[in-house]
Amino acid sequence: MSDQVISIIGLVLVFAVATVSSVHMGALAIVAAFVIGTAVVGESADDIFGGFPGDLFVVLVGVTFLFAIAKNNGTVDWLVHRATEAVGGRIALIPWVMFLVTAVLTASGAVVPAAVGIIAPIGMGFCVRYRINPVLMGLLIINGASAGGFSPISIFGSITNGVVERNDLAGNPTLLFVSSFLFNVVLSLVVFFLFGGRSLIGRRAEDEVPEESGESDGGALVAAGAPAGTGSDKPEPGGNGTSGGTAPKSGGPVLAPVGLSDGEAVVPEEPMRLNAVRVLTLVGLLSLVVGSLFFDLDVGLMALTVTVVLTLVSPESAKGAVDRCAWSTVLLVCGIVTFVSMMERIGTIDYLGDSVASIDAPLLGALLICIIGAVVSAFASTTGILGALIPLAVPFLQGGHVGAVGMIIALAISSSVVDSSPFSTSGALVTANAPEEQRDTVFRRLMVWGLSMAAIAPAVTWVLFVVPGWL
Repeated sequence: MSDQVISIIGLVLVFAVATVSSVHMGALAIVAAFVIGTAVVGESADDIFGGFPGDLFVVLVGVTFLFAIAKNNGTVDWLVHRATEAVGGRIALIPWVMFLVTAVLTASGAVVPAAVGIIAPIGMGFCVRYRINPVLMGLLIINGASAGGFSPISIFGSITNGVVERNDLAGNPTLLFVSSFLFNVVLSLVVFFLFGGRSLIGRRAEDEVPEESGESDGGALVAAGAPAGTGSDKPEPGGNGTSGGTAPKSGGPVLAPVGLSDGEAVVPEEPMRLNAVRVLTLVGLLSLVVGSLFFDLDVGLMALTVTVVLTLVSPESAKGAVDRCAWSTVLLVCGIVTFVSMMERIGTIDYLGDSVASIDAPLLGALLICIIGAVVSAFASTTGILGALIPLAVPFLQGGHVGAVGMIIALAISSSVVDSSPFSTSGALVTANAPEEQRDTVFRRLMVWGLSMAAIAPAVTWVLFVVPGWL
């Protein structure tokens, strides 16, 4: 058995074992690279470490560290709160605000699971307060994360565009981002009307009857200035210091997220307003975008620079932020890329690419690659799939049988829209944050939807981006 075949079997086993067991896929991939590289290929430890993506490690750590600090100092909550106020109490627009905010977060560099983890609890609180279908809210949050996920400075975008650039393929980062964003917008329109969005049209927050206790396992939302957790007209200790149970008279109700503490709804200690630290954080995020897009500065190094500045200015914002970095995602991506780098060194990538290219029907080969990406991603991590499958498709693309830009777009979208599966990280986060009494229903519907996307998305993206041959 050749080294190439053994490495392919190793990659399949990495995905299979990590899917059916609790073993971390990234750790398993590094172990597989060590075992196969040392025992079969005869590589040294230096050769194996040479495939570790140090640049990608800095990007992942820097960006997740920065967003952990932004969450700590309230900048992320301020952005969500301001966006919610902008809809003027129109309940039908609240899921779309969650879509847009999540898209902005991922487009600015937040890891998709991190963005979903931030927004999902808030979105599910709106579901409890205003009787919105949690499946509708969850899918729009996940689709929003995917919509922004392929911006040139995002994690998905960085991985995809980096592979394209390193292999001298024709690429179009802007078209990749726009195509993914528009695809997810259309998909979210389908979700909106399929899961009860029509019944939300015309409803306003000030017309809704609040829950008696203002609390739920999924979180709750109350009008700012209203007491929470009791039927008293007096504000609870630790509230915002206002009294009365009515919303402000001008401008409609101001919606404020409310957390849960020992079963009691707790109003945030201070209103969502800008302060010096939040302004500095916003300036840092804007600098990250401008520096990356217009000055070609490294995203990871810039994110770490902003993080250090924020830590020096406001040390309390950085407390616990390192622990909330997406270390699991970091290990996952770096582990997969380390294994794929070994496959590249021993010629496995060329071997697979030549095998796909030898298919007499190149369009069929392109469809098969998209299907593989979608099915595996529904049960694993999209970041890991992008890091593994795009390199596998490189020789096929270099053959010129299909357009490289169209193929990359189709594969990227097919692998990301299935994140709604509850077996994927984003789908699992939404399920975990759903109201307890609806959690089983949310799980089943997300499973059906995610598996449906695994069957439908590859065919649709293949028809739109690969078959015409214009990309």
